[in-house]
Amino acid sequence: MKKKLAIITSHPIQYNVPLYRALSARGVVDVRVFYTWGRQVMEEKFDPGFGKVVKWDIPLLDGYESQFLVNRSLRPGSDHYKGIHNPDILRELDAWQPDALLVYGWNFKSHLAVMRHYSRRLPVFFRGDSTLLNDRPGIRSIVRKFALRWVYGHVDKAFYVGVNSKNYFLRANMKESQLVFAPHAVDNDFFGDKDGAYSRRALEWRRELGIPDDAIVFLYAGKLEPVKSLSTLVGVFNRPTMPADAHLVVVGNGPLEGELKKTAASDRIHFLGFQNQGNMPVVYRLGDIYVLPSVSETWGLAINESMACGRPVIASSQCGGTADLIKEGKTGYSFRAGDEDDLEKKVTLMLKDRPALAEMGRNALQHIQGFSITRIAGAIEKAVLDAGSK
Repeated sequence: MKKKLAIITSHPIQYNVPLYRALSARGVVDVRVFYTWGRQVMEEKFDPGFGKVVKWDIPLLDGYESQFLVNRSLRPGSDHYKGIHNPDILRELDAWQPDALLVYGWNFKSHLAVMRHYSRRLPVFFRGDSTLLNDRPGIRSIVRKFALRWVYGHVDKAFYVGVNSKNYFLRANMKESQLVFAPHAVDNDFFGDKDGAYSRRALEWRRELGIPDDAIVFLYAGKLEPVKSLSTLVGVFNRPTMPADAHLVVVGNGPLEGELKKTAASDRIHFLGFQNQGNMPVVYRLGDIYVLPSVSETWGLAINESMACGRPVIASSQCGGTADLIKEGKTGYSFRAGDEDDLEKKVTLMLKDRPALAEMGRNALQHIQGFSITRIAGAIEKAVLDAGSK
């Protein structure tokens, strides 16, 4: 009989669903995903990061078994500890009789309760992408360190997503033997372009924007919010030293949209609105280089997506994925977060070495193949099969 893995997570996320489908399709273990936010999360809702109501255009519940738990929180949400409160979660899990549990995120009332209850009863696995990049010395950091050691004392193994993630778990007193590399990944095949249709549509779109075919386009796609530090990126393209054939395309909505448009002094800065997930393989091909200038980012899955489209990347030092994905001068460049001069330097390097852009794009595409849904699924399956009943 196959072992049963219960996955506990707040709500369907477009980045995680491909993994659940893969685990189900491979059939090595039986999987059921328990969604703790409640079914109401599937309704259209206002996303403050985008500044609008967002409803994803891809199916999020197909291809795997799932169950929505009743959330009794007075203020449901994933932004605070009491936002996830499922009084029946232990009963529902016991009824399914899992052999192991995989918990996404501990800072919810119900998730932490599951970790504490099943610790030393069943194998408890954890997946998260927290880092120490924004950690500052002081009493708060010390208190947090010991609190995290208590939390992760209830975990048998943690699936870390990259170098910065591993350092976080080690600081939380987890042992090397408890850590399993399961890299952050997107569905790379979804972003492929075997027949060139996405590239042709992107070229047409660029022409509609008035961008010459021989221009070099830098692209940002995501939320227009302070943490993304888009003022740094727009500031670079406002500089008079920027070559006339260098364009910037900004895709997305958010609270800073009006301010950014007002400060964009060049007609070579183009703003597009929110684009849903189904259109992203075309969106990433609007640019020759993707830029993620965030001052805080646990990973930055847009880097994965753009690389899966064969695009090199410029990413800030405060993006958790930079250490794993950016190979300097080969898959792209990193720069000091918030440093407009350093960002301009890396943009200029790209512009001066245009013949190398295609090769860097190929390097990026090759490198990102090591960050795959298949690799995550294999790591999880092995951990479940290796874990004995407690």
